[in-house]
Amino acid sequence: MTALRWQRRKDERTSEILRAAVVCFSEKGFAPTRMEDIAARAGITKGTIYLYFQSKAALFKALARQEVGAQLGEVARGLENFDGSSAELLRMVLSNLGHVVRTSDSVVLLKVVLAEMGQFPELAEFWRHEIIDRGLALFESIIRRGIACGEFQDVPPEHAARLCVAPMLIVALWRTVFSRFDKIPYDYQALIDAHIEVLSRGLSADAPPPVQQKRK
Repeated sequence: MTALRWQRRKDERTSEILRAAVVCFSEKGFAPTRMEDIAARAGITKGTIYLYFQSKAALFKALARQEVGAQLGEVARGLENFDGSSAELLRMVLSNLGHVVRTSDSVVLLKVVLAEMGQFPELAEFWRHEIIDRGLALFESIIRRGIACGEFQDVPPEHAARLCVAPMLIVALWRTVFSRFDKIPYDYQALIDAHIEVLSRGLSADAPPPVQQKRK
């Protein structure tokens, strides 16, 4: 077997393990899932899985980097060459993010973090630095771009960035926790569309200025 074929098979095996981990974490959660459960789902032995990942935590982190972190990196690279308006850029990023949280199985990772953070705080810390901070920085850069160009109102970017993300978290949590109780399937796309429209109008420099609350 040539080195190229071996590397291709190694990459395929890694992807198979990660896909199996998503299913196991979704069905059992992080703590109850054993490495041998993931190995069995991937069709390999327990010993083989340790050739790819040293621990269950390492596997989870790799999964988060591939399923979520890589997409954030791709979006960040796209910002560098985007020559449209900041409003168009924000709509595009929110639409792409909305598609992910609406359709991807990777949204279960957020549920895992929230459910297991008491027993495994390192997972929450990892998610904060690798996913949340990077995502907020991305949205803050778009908000600052719009303010600098006079397209957006001069609002605190760190708060506006969190407003960008909040409804997406609702979609992720609703899909993974509450959707089973819906008598009628919820229209996630309608929520995402409404969010983009309301946020775009609220940020627009043509909108009425925000009311300044006096701090006590």
